[in-house]
Amino acid sequence: MSCSVATSIRPVSPHRLTPALHATALALALVLSGRAHAAPASTPAKPAGYEFDDSHFHLTNYIQEGITPQQFLKIMGTRVGRSTLFGIPLQQQWSYRNSGDEAPTYYLDTDSPLYYYSFTDAAIAMAYRSLSKTDQARFDPTITGFDPADMYAADHIRRVLLTFPGVFEGIGEFTIHKEFVSSKVSGEVASLTDPALDRILDFAAEAGLVVILHNDVDRPFANKGSPPKFLEQMKALVARHPATTIIWAHTGLGRVIQPVQDHVGMVESLIADPAFANLCFDISWDEVAKYAVSSPQAIDATVAMLNRHPERFLFGSDTVAPKDASAYFAVYDMWKPVFDRVDKAALQQVLKGNYERLFDKARKDVRAWERAHTAQR
Repeated sequence: MSCSVATSIRPVSPHRLTPALHATALALALVLSGRAHAAPASTPAKPAGYEFDDSHFHLTNYIQEGITPQQFLKIMGTRVGRSTLFGIPLQQQWSYRNSGDEAPTYYLDTDSPLYYYSFTDAAIAMAYRSLSKTDQARFDPTITGFDPADMYAADHIRRVLLTFPGVFEGIGEFTIHKEFVSSKVSGEVASLTDPALDRILDFAAEAGLVVILHNDVDRPFANKGSPPKFLEQMKALVARHPATTIIWAHTGLGRVIQPVQDHVGMVESLIADPAFANLCFDISWDEVAKYAVSSPQAIDATVAMLNRHPERFLFGSDTVAPKDASAYFAVYDMWKPVFDRVDKAALQQVLKGNYERLFDKARKDVRAWERAHTAQR
């Protein structure tokens, strides 16, 4: 940038830096200066009597601002045992030509594009490393800062693991097809049939990473009763990668992607097919909870599905940098009409058991992969 135009750019005000960014910068400075040390343990690794583990949590938002893990621990308190920890792979551009001084904070605030923001992985890693070992045990960080349409994406994931050993256990939530988002992303359009995605899922299997994938099951405002646009492609993708643990976020639903005809039947048909034995579903997001409790019939169908197949579902909040406990627990509370009726043993699998089974295995497998490949460097 030349000096002749620099004067036209306003400096960023210090108050714009969020606590999360301050903490990350401080942790990075300590590491570089050789003075980093573990903070004293402050909470037990898993509080007695906790209610759930969170399979879907965003520490930061679409402009890479949010809260610190320390702040999140206070929100979790003794009600949450463990939680995933990921950012958002996309950054919303602030175009002065588009919105002037009004800085967008969400992807629906502006017509300007979204772009992939790889630094999110370093920020999450450093935020995680700022915790004591005891507090780290309550988090399961994942890698998100890659473009799934890029054949080099798998190389990015590998590089992140080797740069930050001991941190990450999964990839995601990352998106292929998502209402209003996919059309805004700069660059190539992601696709379920892209060999770049196959490379990502192949590497996830090699390294033992859990995959959290967002893919709408249908197009927005699809004709009622028409076959879901992306179901067959999703089935083919899962079948191509039988060794990869895949969690289909939100069971394919969205803000306007409503349940398809007999949505429960669609999900259960996937569970019944041995070709998709590696596929689980998260029931995160308030939009999904809204559909599940929308009527007595919806509640009945959801309860029956969870009772029949408790080993295939994980609860997640899908909250984004919540400001307080009320905002965070609101999604969990929305599920009360369903959870009150699910068999106790089945509910424990959905709320805790499946999370701990999948992520405990990922911790073991990814750490083993890191040790083997660090030794080769």
